[in-house]
Amino acid sequence: MYMVYWTIENDGRRAPHAQGFDTTAMVEAMRFMEDLRRRQREGERIRFVTMCSEHPDVVGHPGVDVTGPEYDWKKRRR
Repeated sequence: MYMVYWTIENDGRRAPHAQGFDTTAMVEAMRFMEDLRRRQREGERIRFVTMCSEHPDVVGHPGVDVTGPEYDWKKRRR
């Protein structure tokens, strides 16, 4: 699934908005974002246009779940 988020400013107030798209509708989501960006360029007070995705059939939680004894991560390799 894809979600497009944007904010509209009006008289100093910010109103958040969201629009969902199916996992097969990435092109439509991108077109929707382009339309928001076009409206922004034309002077509408649209801000913070962004998109994120989440696969509905993902197995497990995002991030590192289990590391094990051989896991030896270091920020800097020397």
